[in-house]
Amino acid sequence: MTDTYETGLRSEARLAKGVLRGFREDLFTDPFAFRPLPPLAPDHALVRALPRRAGRYTRWLPHAALAAFTGLVMFVVLTHEGPGRPAPVAALVVGAPMLLTLFRPVGAWWLSVALTGFDGLFPWPWPTGGFLPHIVVMTLVALRSRPRVAAEMWVITGLLGAFLDVLSRAVDPGGYTDGFFQVMVLAGVVLFVAAAVQGLRESKQQVAAQVAVTEVERSRRTVLEERTTIARELHDVVAHHMSVVAIQAEAAPYRVQDTPPELAAAFRTIRENAVAALTELRRVLGVVRSEDPGAFDAPEAPQPTLDDLGPLLDNVRSAGLDVERVTTGAIRPLPQGVELSAYRIVQEALSNVLRHAPGAQARVELSYVLGGLGLRVVNGPANRLAKPSPGAGHGVLGMRERVAMLGGEMTAGATADGGYEVAAFLPVAAGEAAA
Repeated sequence: MTDTYETGLRSEARLAKGVLRGFREDLFTDPFAFRPLPPLAPDHALVRALPRRAGRYTRWLPHAALAAFTGLVMFVVLTHEGPGRPAPVAALVVGAPMLLTLFRPVGAWWLSVALTGFDGLFPWPWPTGGFLPHIVVMTLVALRSRPRVAAEMWVITGLLGAFLDVLSRAVDPGGYTDGFFQVMVLAGVVLFVAAAVQGLRESKQQVAAQVAVTEVERSRRTVLEERTTIARELHDVVAHHMSVVAIQAEAAPYRVQDTPPELAAAFRTIRENAVAALTELRRVLGVVRSEDPGAFDAPEAPQPTLDDLGPLLDNVRSAGLDVERVTTGAIRPLPQGVELSAYRIVQEALSNVLRHAPGAQARVELSYVLGGLGLRVVNGPANRLAKPSPGAGHGVLGMRERVAMLGGEMTAGATADGGYEVAAFLPVAAGEAAA
């Protein structure tokens, strides 16, 4: 029983400390810090709805609206201020905190508390011209701060009102008017609405930030998946060539009569190094061949090359895409990695045409040049009667990864006639040929 009571006391003490810490951080720690009201975002609906020149000035609409409202309130105070106080001073007392919210919101609220409290003594309760600006100041601060700040300002304002209530009763019991409760209810309702609006705004910002982070993570995951696919395919290619090297090195001594011992030893060394490299390759890259990490010995599927573009184009045509192939330059065998990447880029580009531009005409251009291979896949606008299929929209990322892996260059974007174009160049070093 005692332990439960002590635990409850400690929990209440921690709660009280947390509340006091929140008060201190929100309202007492550097209250006059410079926090200018930012203009409307360039993508704001109001800014985008107007011409560019007008939209540039529209971004400052909140500042202009607050300045106009402050001027209106000050004008009312100037024209209706009663005797006993200079009208310009009263107008300045009313307008200064409201304008200060544009730059130092918490400090403006403290200034309003001080001026309103002082003004409330002569007479009590607050005059109409004095309390309305205080509500406006609290609302503006609540709209620019976390929701709990609204409750903190309301509590402090209530304590100030209670103090002035007691003081007014003691000084002039007959002149007291019972308006404190109504004033606090009005302030509470206004601050509740302002806090709700600010909370909704923060929630939307957090959702937008989370969506942006999710999009970045999705792009990263797509890139990693594409790299995994590339590593799997290169594993097949390199493993095949290393196996050929090992077999040829082992068979070479038997093809030469009276093989010198030094040459036989060199062939054995070549074979041993090839087998060792193949083993390490399987150990490092073999895990990406399958979701099962133990499936290192899975049979190596043959990887496609540019010779397999014919069946690919036939398959695409059977799906309803009118595609044309154009080849320029002297056709020659290229390194298998280049041909594999070129095939995959064409495959992905045509898949994008099928998904996003159904009914369009496409053309695949292959250019064999001295320094490498040029690719271009271009399509016209989609058929308006056909409905595009949804896609993840990350196929271009995979193509860029393949081109970057080979040190090439790639561009992708819309064409003037409403179609889309993917162009890439895969370099091939002089003297490098297919193995």
